[in-house]
Amino acid sequence: MSDESWGFAPPPFKPDEALQRLRRELRELGLTEREGRFERAGVPIARAAVDGALLKVALVKRPSRTPEWNEKLLKDSAQLRDFTALVKKSLAGWRNVDE
Repeated sequence: MSDESWGFAPPPFKPDEALQRLRRELRELGLTEREGRFERAGVPIARAAVDGALLKVALVKRPSRTPEWNEKLLKDSAQLRDFTALVKKSLAGWRNVDE
């Protein structure tokens, strides 16, 4: 079904507010913010920055001192939730391997 049949549209995406929300959620996952990157034990895990009307985010393929990044551009709140869930899932998997 299209949004038009319901008579309303989703709220506009505000990348500044989305970045603040993402920062809070990543800190709740135990990551520390340093220079736009989010780290665990000094190893970069994720990064995020506003890019015009979008939010540019990246997640490492595997935690390492010289990371390889998987970058994405987020354009709505649903994609932000999906990215946060991906970070959480990745952190859980990496913890199991680390132990």
